Amino acid sequence: MIKKDYKYSELTSRIIGCAMTVHSEMGNGFQEVIYQRALEIEMADQGILFSREHEMPVFYKKHPIGSRRVDFLVEGVISVELKAIIELQEVHLAQAINYLEAYDLEVGLLINFGAKSLQFKRLTNKSFKQKNQGNPKIT
Repeated sequence: MIKKDYKYSELTSRIIGCAMTVHSEMGNGFQEVIYQRALEIEMADQGILFSREHEMPVFYKKHPIGSRRVDFLVEGVISVELKAIIELQEVHLAQAINYLEAYDLEVGLLINFGAKSLQFKRLTNKSFKQKNQGNPKIT
């Protein structure tokens, strides 16, 4: 599933496992928010620490210009974006990578519940700088 030499491999594997369980139980065809709620329950049952709809500021040249809610921020280090669409497009990957860069997170997952089989992509922020002063708080 995920190569052991990837950063946070064990944690991303656990998250994907939770998503697979949800998809197996529910199938495809529901709205994204339904999968988000189900994944919240599954990750909590598995003891994974997360914040759902975690609001994070977006900066331009060190100026705050708005905020964005990531579907899940897991253990302060992994962004998880959910989709419930027939097929992932390049624009969805670009959007998820932009969020990683905007939040200066190193690893993210893009998970699509809308296809017949669960789809997921592991994303890495190639411009990760660790400019955060500590990890974002999980509340």
